[in-house]
Amino acid sequence: MLFAVLCTDKPGHLQVRLDNRPEHLNFLNSLGDKLKFAGPFLGADEKPNGSLVMIDADSLEAAKALAAEDPYAKAGLFESVTVKRWNWSVKNPDAA
Repeated sequence: MLFAVLCTDKPGHLQVRLDNRPEHLNFLNSLGDKLKFAGPFLGADEKPNGSLVMIDADSLEAAKALAAEDPYAKAGLFESVTVKRWNWSVKNPDAA
């Protein structure tokens, strides 16, 4: 099952994001096929201010547990994290 992990950074925490980015990227890459895609949201200033991570997990609880292991989450970067079940119905490469 696919889950969207929608994260909003705490205001004024860009340096926390930058400091933890290498570990965050290593974590995402370690997910292998569980990770479908990911990237930052950008503010009007074109600087990252949140994240979208699409993961494959067995349950909502498993997706939330995985999201909690992200180094960004552990560093206290996020003001909020929402995990929602998602259906990839258009241009899904796995459905081709």
